[in-house]
Amino acid sequence: MPSSLSSTDKYLDALPGWARELSEKYYSRSYALFVLYGNVRDLVPCRQPSGTDFLSLDQFLSGALFGQRDIVLHYDRGGLSFGNAESQADFRRALEGYDSFHGTGFSQGGLPRNPDAVLNILDNYLRLRIADGKKIALVIDFAETIAPAGDVSNMSAEDRNSLVIFKRWARNPDFLNADVTICLISENQIELNQGIVQNPGVASIAIPLPDEAERLDFVRWQLRTHPLPQNSEVSDEILAKLAAGLKRVQLQSLIAHAVQNKQPLTMKFLNERKKELIESESGGLLEFIQSRFDLSYVAGNDMAKQKLKDAAAAISSGNADVLPMGYVICGPVGTGKTFITTCFAGEVGIPAVMLKNFRSMWQGVTEGNLERVLNLLKAMSPIAVVIDEADAQLGDRSSSGDSGVNNRVFAQIAQFMGNTEYRGKVIWFLLTCRPDLLPVDLKRQGRAEEHIALFYPDTPDERRALLSAMQKKAHMAPFTPEMEKLFLDNSGSLSGADIEAVLVRSRMRAALAKRPAVTDADIKGALEDFIPPSYPTEIDLQNIVAVLECTSKSLLPKKYRDADRGELTRRANELLVLTRQSGEG
Repeated sequence: MPSSLSSTDKYLDALPGWARELSEKYYSRSYALFVLYGNVRDLVPCRQPSGTDFLSLDQFLSGALFGQRDIVLHYDRGGLSFGNAESQADFRRALEGYDSFHGTGFSQGGLPRNPDAVLNILDNYLRLRIADGKKIALVIDFAETIAPAGDVSNMSAEDRNSLVIFKRWARNPDFLNADVTICLISENQIELNQGIVQNPGVASIAIPLPDEAERLDFVRWQLRTHPLPQNSEVSDEILAKLAAGLKRVQLQSLIAHAVQNKQPLTMKFLNERKKELIESESGGLLEFIQSRFDLSYVAGNDMAKQKLKDAAAAISSGNADVLPMGYVICGPVGTGKTFITTCFAGEVGIPAVMLKNFRSMWQGVTEGNLERVLNLLKAMSPIAVVIDEADAQLGDRSSSGDSGVNNRVFAQIAQFMGNTEYRGKVIWFLLTCRPDLLPVDLKRQGRAEEHIALFYPDTPDERRALLSAMQKKAHMAPFTPEMEKLFLDNSGSLSGADIEAVLVRSRMRAALAKRPAVTDADIKGALEDFIPPSYPTEIDLQNIVAVLECTSKSLLPKKYRDADRGELTRRANELLVLTRQSGEG
């Protein structure tokens, strides 16, 4: 950081946004201790008069941000390192004095292994050099391993001592008045002890994944020295656009793979590799949904389909600000909740991901998993996020018996879903058969605002359209008129999933008989043999709660549009009692 304020503005303009924020807080003399979290394992742009270079975070802090400091130290559980040889020699001299005073032998035998003892030595060293008027920077990486999240009463003595030292540094007036900056680095701030993160003397600064403009700068910088092989299908602009959610180091790996193997970079390879990298980066918590379908494949529920078509048109025309923050897609089992959602993603051409179970038995891991996932979603926008069985996955504000994990997880999700900055960029789809079990906080206006209810086909025309859609999905030719009539006459109680199951069974019959095409006999045999699962009480309950949850009268079957809602609520309560009794039985 520059020593004279006259050069401050020029200096700040050359910094990435997060580094500019750190510098501004440092110049305010309000903070000496900073937490850097997020994309901390990536390359950082370092802009110089001669051009831009890209460095690791460690190199950027040492050489750029703290390049004018007299002493730069780096510490993690692996040991202590120094920005230059002079700093190392100075520390060794100070350590010899420490040994002489305390009767220890650290200058000869090496630093102690326990972090709290090392932090005590560093505390002593910082105070000595502050008295000498030195400008100092201390970078502590993997800080979550030194002061991990958790209740103080359950922490080891070593971790408690480390926590006390960090807190003492955060409010030390000598550090604030001197030229001292301490940076704690952790990928997820939730994994760091919250006594540090929430301390008023600590500034937490997020390092985001690169946006499209930043990715383009990096791609062009990389391609200047490593041009892609001939016949590559992507330009630098397309590569930067399609790489949303990737780190610079991952982009570097993609380009290096193509260059080193003299393999043209194709759209297919880029999409497949991005999918692998994102799923790996999320710890397996995000799964890309590959949709070959659009909303033309959806049969029945025409008004629901139209609502989603209107949303897709708004995104395509650049009017994302008119979209709801999210959707609750509800209805009985087999009505195609997942299918209509993936068809929406295929319609609009944005990526869709399934949020898998992010909960863990280990304390702090659940919150860390979720923080990582939400940061990825920000970087990948626009994106559709699908949560199946949302009533079970998302939990509620209850924290009994789980050390408050449910409460913290719920607060993280609710805060993200309610952030209007992401309207039209991160579109939530909460899928559930039991919307009554979803917390009100998540399905209120400003979060999952639009509640779309799906129902089984109710008329012959709806059943015919559903059959046609299932045939199209299964790549089957249309039935003969006689077979279609037979099928429709005998499938009145079947859901879309049931119809698809019958068609798949008919194809199995044809394959086993080594026939090149499905015959009427195959279809008739599969239909006559099929017994749909029967859960009448549960289905009735799921139908009624979907009606009560729906936010548009036009989506409801005719028989429900003007039904007495008080009577529906009473019936739902009766069915709820019956399902509980059935479960207990």
